[in-house]
Amino acid sequence: MDELELIRQKKLKEMMQKMSGEEKARKVLDSPVKLNSSNFDETLKNNENVVVDFWAEWCMPCKMIAPVIEELAKEYAGKVVFGKLNTDENPTIAARYGISAIPTLIFFKKGKPVDQLVGAMPKSELKRWVQRNL
Repeated sequence: MDELELIRQKKLKEMMQKMSGEEKARKVLDSPVKLNSSNFDETLKNNENVVVDFWAEWCMPCKMIAPVIEELAKEYAGKVVFGKLNTDENPTIAARYGISAIPTLIFFKKGKPVDQLVGAMPKSELKRWVQRNL
């Protein structure tokens, strides 16, 4: 099956869900979403609160906060969607938000960046930051 057919089927499924009113009950995300150029804007548009973790495979501080991001995604499921964007694989999006150091976390509200943190931080501090932005 070619990529165009897969996209067509996905869009058809989404339309069917919307029409049947299932979209709201669809799913509560309780783990970080892998973001890339094909789903980044859509994720921001479809969720009121999104925290994006800009990271890279070689970045040790990024690896240190990864389990914390996983935990926060579970704790804030239904309130905040957590996404991870690999800056090496998606340099255009990283450049769009002026990412010059990683890890960088950006809190998006209704698709707009409202706050950001740079560097690895303890869970308590990240939690306080999320709470403050809700």
